Amino acid sequence: MEHDRTMATRPWLYDWTETQKSYIQSSYYWGCALAQFPAGYLCKRFGSKAVLFWGTLVSSLLSALTTHAVAVAGWKAYCVVRLLQGLCQVTWPCIHQHLANWCPTAERTRLGAFAYTGFDCGNVLAMYGAGMVASSSLGWPGISYSAAGLGLVWCVLWLLLGANTAGEARFIGKAEKSLIVGDLRRSESKEPKKMEIPWRGIFTSVPVYALLCARCADSWGLTTMQTQLPSYLSGVLGLDMRSNAVYSALPFLLMWVMCYVYLVIADVLLHKKWMSLTALRKTYTSIALWAPASIMLALVFVGEGQQTLVLVLVTLSVGVSSAATIGSELNTIDLSPNHAGILAGLMSSLTNLMALLTPLVVGVLVTDSRERNQWQVVFGLAAGVLFAGNVIFLIWGTAVTQPWNESKESQRELEPEEKPFQHTKLEIAPEGSDGNGVSLRLNCTSP
Repeated sequence: MEHDRTMATRPWLYDWTETQKSYIQSSYYWGCALAQFPAGYLCKRFGSKAVLFWGTLVSSLLSALTTHAVAVAGWKAYCVVRLLQGLCQVTWPCIHQHLANWCPTAERTRLGAFAYTGFDCGNVLAMYGAGMVASSSLGWPGISYSAAGLGLVWCVLWLLLGANTAGEARFIGKAEKSLIVGDLRRSESKEPKKMEIPWRGIFTSVPVYALLCARCADSWGLTTMQTQLPSYLSGVLGLDMRSNAVYSALPFLLMWVMCYVYLVIADVLLHKKWMSLTALRKTYTSIALWAPASIMLALVFVGEGQQTLVLVLVTLSVGVSSAATIGSELNTIDLSPNHAGILAGLMSSLTNLMALLTPLVVGVLVTDSRERNQWQVVFGLAAGVLFAGNVIFLIWGTAVTQPWNESKESQRELEPEEKPFQHTKLEIAPEGSDGNGVSLRLNCTSP
């Protein structure tokens, strides 16, 4: 009776099943996976500024329409909106290409990791802010309107201040512009936009597949926590909406803070030359994958009534995984600065497939969010995926720029000049006036 009264006073509340929720959560990643295939090409064709602008603008407008779409056609309409928003995520590979176009070689780890902290900050604001707004009189429709407003403000700022390259920027000093442009000219091909995409080199590259395994594993683990954490905290621990918002945001707050800690440590290790870039990538990837895997295994064996321990473990599991930013996320720029957008697009396609499968698998495994045993299976599966992905990256991963990064002309320029082939003959000639001695001579002639 109380439930019916609440539904009547708050018409934007919907009694959706766990299966329907899993479809809604995964529909966004379906769009993301499809968008990544053309994303790298669009970024090269139109530039990162245009793709980032239009992707964010359309996604923001769709967010504003979410409430009306759901009111008219229910959860299926929500799936469609989320699918379309996922298609707008052609922006993701463009971020990689944008970093490759802006970051001097020696500063890529530092600046790239700093830029990626924005994702963790966004997660903190989204998790906490969404819970607060949803529990207010605005309800969950307020979340959609808030997200739309923030997106539109960003679009205006980006349109005014953004630029594809340092050479096109209007608001940086001459010294800074010369530094960036000069460094990138020395380290990369002069006309990357006109280069052919080395599909054969990419699809036959062992380091690319090693990186792909690490990225897919990280996607599975992070999506498990990102999409299922509120349900787990509500179902197993019995937290109300406001408490759920706080404890759901806490892991991502730690993740955000740890990004800066990892960044400072990585900066010291590289500048002091205490660790090579490849060793750094592998070390940080191991932290990002094996530490959460160990913590998730611990969650499997935690008994009932240990709410504080569960919250600590969940927070640590997500928080330490931010090492992936320095470990594997920036590795596409290492392997191929000229084709970072293309490479990131391919990576994102498959990592988003993992992300869309995760809620569906959890929806099958967890039929009742209050059953602790079902969640233990979810955490155990995630731990196995994380462990396997890192093993592969440790064996075959690298931060060395691959030969196919350069154009064919550049590769020919780098090859040593071939000398004409020479024939070699061994001659035996008499020596001495009496002809009793002999001498051996090597006679080399060109063909």
